[in-house]
Amino acid sequence: MNEDSQILIARLLAHQTLRREDKLVKRALSDELFRAEVDTRLLACGMKFMDNVYADHVTLAFTRDTEPKIFGVKDTWQNNNFGLARDGVALLVVLWALIILPKRERQEAHQLAEENQNDMFGKEKPVPRAEDTSIGISYRTLLADFGDKLGKKTRMDMNLGQLARFGFIERKGEFISEGPLLDLLMDTDTLKDRIINGALADIFHVPVPRTAAAIAAPAPTPTSESASQSAPQPASQPSSAAEE
Repeated sequence: MNEDSQILIARLLAHQTLRREDKLVKRALSDELFRAEVDTRLLACGMKFMDNVYADHVTLAFTRDTEPKIFGVKDTWQNNNFGLARDGVALLVVLWALIILPKRERQEAHQLAEENQNDMFGKEKPVPRAEDTSIGISYRTLLADFGDKLGKKTRMDMNLGQLARFGFIERKGEFISEGPLLDLLMDTDTLKDRIINGALADIFHVPVPRTAAAIAAPAPTPTSESASQSAPQPASQPSSAAEE
């Protein structure tokens, strides 16, 4: 087998994410034979390669049929395996809705973050990178709009810290922006049409049927932080992340 596929997988396990511009990542996204080899190696370990055209990074996740064998010993794994409390999961979904949905609309319209109108020929251009189209949100705005629903300032600050450590968001002063995993591991097709009436029904007290929403979990990187594992492990993709 090609040694490059082994190196790519090892680097993803070690670093959690790699940028799409990385040489081996670009090869995995463009070379069908190389991608098939990567997928075969990962599948043998119960993992899969995670990417989408709207995200600037790629990562790894467990396959669905592997999850219960890995996380089934804990009741919370179907909600999330990050150790996030209920308000933390809700905050994650709120941030995804406020940051990712507008970004994807700009990407699909081929409009950069600083542009005010569409290019009439933009549809023929490649999808803009996330860093060129993602705007983010002010911390003060988030606190004012959702603080009462999501545990007020102390709880929100704690959950924002966790989400930043996990790679879902990045914080620069009073500004919250997209992290490497926010668009990678949230299932937009599942969440988009029911973001308020489904995924956030319990938070906003909307009386609608409970349905599953998928959120994948990233491969933790080796770090001294207590929230991360001490050794590189593959990601999982727990279901119903916003439902508990």
